[in-house]
Amino acid sequence: MMSDNHLHEKNSVTDIEKDSALARDDLSVIIPGDKHGWLSHPLAKSLLVWGVEERGTVPVPEEERMDTQYYKIFFVWFSMNFNILSFSSGTLGPIVFGLGLRDSCLVILFFNILACALPAYLNTWGPRTGMRQMIQSRYSFGYFGIIIPAILNLIGLCGFNILNGILGGQALASVSSNMSWDVGIVIIFVIALLISFMGYRVLNWYERVSWFPVLIAFLVALGVGGKNLYMFNQQNLHPLLPFLASHLLLLGSSYLSAMASDFTMYYSPTVSRSTIFWYAYLGYIVPIVLLQCLGAAAVLAAPNVPSWNEGYGTEGNVGGLLEAMLSPVGNFGKFLTVLLSLSVTGNIACTLYSICFNFQVMIPAMSKVPRYVFSIVGTVIALPLSIVGAHKFYTALTNFLSLIGYWASAYGAVLLVEHHYFRKGDFSTYNHAIWNVPGRLPWGAAAITACILSFALIIPCMDQVWYKGPIGATSGDVGFEVAFPLAGILYVPLRKLELKYQNTRY
Repeated sequence: MMSDNHLHEKNSVTDIEKDSALARDDLSVIIPGDKHGWLSHPLAKSLLVWGVEERGTVPVPEEERMDTQYYKIFFVWFSMNFNILSFSSGTLGPIVFGLGLRDSCLVILFFNILACALPAYLNTWGPRTGMRQMIQSRYSFGYFGIIIPAILNLIGLCGFNILNGILGGQALASVSSNMSWDVGIVIIFVIALLISFMGYRVLNWYERVSWFPVLIAFLVALGVGGKNLYMFNQQNLHPLLPFLASHLLLLGSSYLSAMASDFTMYYSPTVSRSTIFWYAYLGYIVPIVLLQCLGAAAVLAAPNVPSWNEGYGTEGNVGGLLEAMLSPVGNFGKFLTVLLSLSVTGNIACTLYSICFNFQVMIPAMSKVPRYVFSIVGTVIALPLSIVGAHKFYTALTNFLSLIGYWASAYGAVLLVEHHYFRKGDFSTYNHAIWNVPGRLPWGAAAITACILSFALIIPCMDQVWYKGPIGATSGDVGFEVAFPLAGILYVPLRKLELKYQNTRY
């Protein structure tokens, strides 16, 4: 009996997308408006049989939310963040803000404890609503209003894919003098595209296994180079510098909020919300904190270790630094560097997966296009930009992503106020029947206006490379921290006014 139950659970998990489509006579449930179009094509049916997920932004009905392997969400976020981008992010405190190891690690720990809470909480909404994150957001921002956050999120997600591609390509190329960064970047993106193209089933499988070889590589790096991590000079700092560095940490987690429930919408709605929250929260915070602290220690020690300093170079080659750390074990070290370079594929694959839904929300007519098509589109956009950016605008891109990231803080506040204040925490108010009906969704004017008005105080609080506000110049960049409460407070009267004129009842 036990084996029969296990087999049933396995089938219910691995065939979610296939069962939910093939069990219906009308396959247009997955792609609305496609009764006799692409889904009736033999190739489309073959892809579905092979396990390719076609469902895009269409909500999953309650009876089709059957996945009970809730631990998978831990591995999705753990593997996504357990890579050389997290390691590279840890170097920013010492390199950009001149932080010492103690201050870098304290900033990394305490601000990530705070920053990871919102995306982890939004993960819990997926099983209750059966909706992608940006579709849920229509119930606050409206059918057309959500297009603006979708565009900003697309820019951010593509930007992070470019950064990941560059770092992975650099690391892969560092093991051979015959391989250029460009070739390494292409290899990284091709692997990530294949995973994202397949969708939910393959993506979850890959994230469950991809973290282990990365762990081995970092453990070996610590084993052979750990004694060098103590070789650094503690720096005397301005007391506000740790606070300034926190903005970069909050930036990364903010984009995770806008893709949170994309990976939990197939889970059974009966799951405890605390279960999903803690699986997601630990999946975020454990790899981020560990690798960012390691990155900070390594880059501080590099000037005192000739081989590390040479590998890191004047261009800040993180892949070269890791290869130098692993060089004492010879060819095995090169093999481990290859594994580390491939660690970014899990992040890029997840991001490409969420990019699909942002395209469909940005241009609603695109909902008729199969999800996996946009994995290709996202790759076509990011791949050439990664190749060019690796040599020309890596630093500029990092500064740009930091500059536009404030919107996500205001976005999160609006979602929370709408759900807890106006909808009283009742998930039944997210009616599946109106997810794509503009006239029955909120206008979105209140949400957009609250976010825009919050920038009246965000802008003076900025402290960026390209702009320093009068408050930010003296207190440090507190724009992200200000955006959240201010947008939430502004949203309450604006939403009440919107409800009065829209005459909508939950």
